Amino acid sequence: MSGAGAPDLSVDATGARVAVIASSWHTEIMDGLIAGAQRALADSNVTDVTLIRAPGSFELPILCQAYAREGYDAVIALGVIIRGGTPHFDYVCAAATDGLNRVALDTGVPIGFGLLTTDDEAQALDRAGLPDSREDKGREATEAALSTWNVLRTLSSPRG
Repeated sequence: MSGAGAPDLSVDATGARVAVIASSWHTEIMDGLIAGAQRALADSNVTDVTLIRAPGSFELPILCQAYAREGYDAVIALGVIIRGGTPHFDYVCAAATDGLNRVALDTGVPIGFGLLTTDDEAQALDRAGLPDSREDKGREATEAALSTWNVLRTLSSPRG
């Protein structure tokens, strides 16, 4: 299981302003990822949360960039891309991943990487944070972003 050995990244993020940007494809999986993010936010005492739905995973970077530039302390990107029979999977995965990384580096705002890239729907369901799932990637992405925010706010000028 890929989640073995995961660190405890829970922090008190009282006062943080967070945007959760979630793609619209694969409703059941996305509902699980969003619920996991919401659980992590509640457990971290975050009350200022905005949920935005993106058309798909390819659009996550531009929406994350817009919310990062609006002064949000952290942005959580949630999506799922399931391999099909064409190279489309490879292009969308690379573009979304590279774009989200660029947003974080260009803005200095932590971006929670909750983008599932799986070979089939069963793998995605197993990572979606649903009652029968083995992993909760929505929660993990949120905890990683909040933990990074917690570290960055100790710096005198953390934004790029």
